[in-house]
Amino acid sequence: MSALEWFAHKPLGDGIFWIQERFYESGNRANIWLVRGSQRDVVIDAGLGLRSLPEYLRAAGLLPSAEGADPRPLLAVATHVHFDHSGGLQHFEEVAVHSAEAAALLRGDNYEAVTWLWEREVARPPRPGWRARQFRVPPVRPTRLLQEGDEISLGDRQLTVMHMPGHSRGSICLHDKDRKILFSGDVVYDGSMIDWLPYSRVSDYVVSCQRLMELVDRGLVEKVLPGHFNIFGAERLYHLASDYIAQAGICHKVSTCAMRSLASIALRVTNSRVTS
Repeated sequence: MSALEWFAHKPLGDGIFWIQERFYESGNRANIWLVRGSQRDVVIDAGLGLRSLPEYLRAAGLLPSAEGADPRPLLAVATHVHFDHSGGLQHFEEVAVHSAEAAALLRGDNYEAVTWLWEREVARPPRPGWRARQFRVPPVRPTRLLQEGDEISLGDRQLTVMHMPGHSRGSICLHDKDRKILFSGDVVYDGSMIDWLPYSRVSDYVVSCQRLMELVDRGLVEKVLPGHFNIFGAERLYHLASDYIAQAGICHKVSTCAMRSLASIALRVTNSRVTS
């Protein structure tokens, strides 16, 4: 299967494109965002990587032609290293990730990447003989380590890094302050927030949700482009964040701890089978 078949995209205007993997039919299917600037382009999250995303972008005409011999810079930014967001980083020359998860990406740590792919989730195999049980996020060397407050410049637009741990220890949002757009990764989307994975932490998530609410209170976000599911606005963002804080009491923390233990065991068993 070609990259053109595997991916599909939808233009949202203002240089933003919404990209998805057509044949990955799962609630884990991540949204991929292409943001084009006057001097460079950025891909936010990269999907599973079963087909080459840069190849698709070129074939679909989503990357403007370069002037002269050198191609325009294209940076892939991982909002975090979970497998559904980071598997495709292997196809990019320039990769950015928060420093807290850089080592996991570099060593190809599929435990921290929570790699868990079922055969039935892939409606059409990307190539003959492909099997989900063989899927791994390969080691990738980041070319840029991100920290809270860093600016990613595209020329005519700036994306500000907001470190928002809780879902994972290196989770980030990217904030386009001028356009009041938040690329939220898995920090928040229109669904249940997952805080029971190996490197999740409820107390961190509460602080991150407080920051999200503050963005709304200050009028700094009007549109959220999340890591999964559909786009939503500031009112829904506030509601999702405040609801999480309201239910993050001691009972929730105890149940989350139990779920994290079970998830950790399952991930270790699964990944040991793949490597053996």
